[in-house]
Amino acid sequence: PYTTLFRSEFDRAGLKYKREVEQDIYYKGIKVGTRRADFIVEERIVVETKAMIDLEPVHLAQAKNYVVAYNFQKGLLINFGAPSLQYKLVFHPHFHSENSINQ
Repeated sequence: PYTTLFRSEFDRAGLKYKREVEQDIYYKGIKVGTRRADFIVEERIVVETKAMIDLEPVHLAQAKNYVVAYNFQKGLLINFGAPSLQYKLVFHPHFHSENSINQ
C-alpha cells in the first residue's frame, strides 16, 4: 500500500523514480549477491521505506549501506508503522563529514 502512495506522490510532483533498482554486492571482487533499495528518485537519492513498530539501528545501517552502494550523497529512511511517522536523512560519508553537517 505504501508503494502505491509513493508512486502517486512522485508522479504528482513530476519526479522521475525507479522501483527496486538492483545493485550487485561484491566481496573481494567476487559477486556474492544483490540488494534493492525501495526507490531511486531523480537518479540521486535513495528512499527506503519500512512499516515497523519502531526503527532500529539495523534499518538505519541498511539505508546508509544503500547510499554508499548507489554512490549517492544522501538517502531517506521512512517508517510508516510507528504511531507517528518516523524518518531519517542519511548521508554518504565520502560527501559529508561530521564537521560539514554541523556547520
